Amino acid sequence: MTERELAQKSIAYRKNILKYIVGANAGHTGGSLSCIDILNVLYNNFLNVSPETFASPDRDRYIQSKGHCVEALFVVLADKGFFAESDLETLCKYKSHYIGHPTRKVHGVEQNTGALGHGLPVAVGTALAAKMDKKAYRVFTLLGDGELPEGSNWEAALTASHYKLDNLCAIVDKNTLQITGPTADVCNTDPLDKKFETFGWSVTEVDGHDFKALNETLAKIPFETGKPNLIIAHTVKGKGISFMENQIKWHHGVPNKDQYIDAVDELNNALALV
Repeated sequence: MTERELAQKSIAYRKNILKYIVGANAGHTGGSLSCIDILNVLYNNFLNVSPETFASPDRDRYIQSKGHCVEALFVVLADKGFFAESDLETLCKYKSHYIGHPTRKVHGVEQNTGALGHGLPVAVGTALAAKMDKKAYRVFTLLGDGELPEGSNWEAALTASHYKLDNLCAIVDKNTLQITGPTADVCNTDPLDKKFETFGWSVTEVDGHDFKALNETLAKIPFETGKPNLIIAHTVKGKGISFMENQIKWHHGVPNKDQYIDAVDELNNALALV
């Protein structure tokens, strides 16, 4: 997709995220809005996976470690045709598979996630399997900056470097806020670039809402032969809705009727300018 098409697509995704969170009266609004541009570029320009190839052993893998922001993943998978978008009308409803975290019962979801700190270890194992099987597929995982204090992440980082997993790309959605406050105050993991570099990773940073920069960065993978790849994506929690941006209460806040109307109006106005 072109950058203009990606911009238009992200606005549509944001409208759907809000629509289905409001319909479910539950969800993680702020984080879904911060990571949606990353998922947009991944699924529409880079991942070698589709509903038709999802069973192929050669497909690229995407594992959403920050599973609580599943609404972003669901709207992208629906758009790519993994299931009917109308399925999302059952989000968080009785007997629905479309619940508050990714589950493999939903077509297109690679791994169950949600317990934070598990996505990267699973991604490392998957990337190592590719190396052992001499497969060319790549493994991508998206982490929230608020889950980085989990020790399992750092065990996985060591392992990825040890096995020279340059087919692995971890992306950190660095929106700097988590449910209980700023990540720097809750448990500071900065300087993130230096820490991962010390662990043997090749690290780059990018504006996580800049489609050109995301395209250029992802196109360079592997950044260095023999090293796992880390992208620190600087994002804004609640991105795209003025009254939600950088506000902790929107971590899992659900818009009321008037807020929803205002948010959609903002997105429609933004679309007119693309």
